[in-house]
Amino acid sequence: MNRELPLAWLLTLGALAAFAPMAIDMYLPAFPAIASELRTDSGQVQLTMAACFLGFAIGQLLYGPLSDRFGRKRPLYAGIALFVVASAGCALARSIESLIVLRFLQAFGGCAGMVIGRAIVRDRFQANEAARLFSLLILVMGLAPILAPLFGGVLLSVASWRAIFVALLVFGLLCGLASWRVLSETLPAERRQSLHPIALARGFGEILRHREFYGHVLVGGFAHAGMFAYITSSSFVFIEHFQIAPGHFGWLFGANAAGLIAMSQLNRHLLKTRSTSQLLQAGNHLALLMGAALLLGASLAPQQLLFVAVPLFGFVASLGITLPNASANALAPFGLRAGTASALMGTIQFLFATVSASAVSYFASSKPVVMAGLVAGCALLAWLGHRLLLQHGDEQAMTS
Repeated sequence: MNRELPLAWLLTLGALAAFAPMAIDMYLPAFPAIASELRTDSGQVQLTMAACFLGFAIGQLLYGPLSDRFGRKRPLYAGIALFVVASAGCALARSIESLIVLRFLQAFGGCAGMVIGRAIVRDRFQANEAARLFSLLILVMGLAPILAPLFGGVLLSVASWRAIFVALLVFGLLCGLASWRVLSETLPAERRQSLHPIALARGFGEILRHREFYGHVLVGGFAHAGMFAYITSSSFVFIEHFQIAPGHFGWLFGANAAGLIAMSQLNRHLLKTRSTSQLLQAGNHLALLMGAALLLGASLAPQQLLFVAVPLFGFVASLGITLPNASANALAPFGLRAGTASALMGTIQFLFATVSASAVSYFASSKPVVMAGLVAGCALLAWLGHRLLLQHGDEQAMTS
């Protein structure tokens, strides 16, 4: 499949999907520095992350229907423009309150790339092929979680944390240019949908009536929540609790992202002989096992880095199987409303992430057991959601 697709097209879609990890991960090493300069505590800084998740969640409800009505490209350009302007505002923020608001707006713009990128994939591919492409895009976009915190740590060593948001501004400009030059419109005029409130309500209702849709979205949502519980708390856990230097934190964070990439590529190859449902079930089992091991290690040996880092690596890696298959299966039934379905999926998943990040902010603790408890709880909920809502379909797939 990937031989038929131009490299520039894949890289551009990967960059659009990377808006979230770039906006989220690059400033993680700067959390303590932001708290110090803006004279606030870790909980308030973590609220900037929760605001970011909320922006990603709410914004997708706008861009999905807009992209189904006006095509994929015009709403994409508008979202990228907002991301660029808000990034400039973040770089100039003088209070934690303004930074929280601007992070919301930054995410509200950046989510256009995510939702419209998924819709473009659905415009061109069906379930198994889409899952393979999502896995391939994880390889492309997976460089962001590896390089973003590393680059953020390097910037912190030579400049203020504000330089990180200048870098995000440049990233947004480059994504806008690439989208204009590389991507073509994939939604022809005759397939576009109405924005009339009744038509929108009917479209949302049609999507939400699909048991497979909300089953896969809930599984993916809990998986996302577990990942973002780790992301939101990781800098305080590893930098403050384990006393890892901010520059070295990026390497640890990048190793987990490398595990995610490696597992996503294994998933891409396994899809040649296995169904998306079979692999999703395996990913859920692995996530539950790693979440339980993480909670056990953080509870019994909270001062031992390996007892936390190793199962955490396993949990993040398991998402390389869970996320692409859950996304492909959720979007598979929807052709004409791919943008709206993609928006609903992304909104629900980032709302879960918002709750997860807010819980981390509420506890405002650098103790590993808090992070581990949230990650393990999300893994358990994803496993239960799969078992209760999707198990029957998976058993049918295994016997077919």
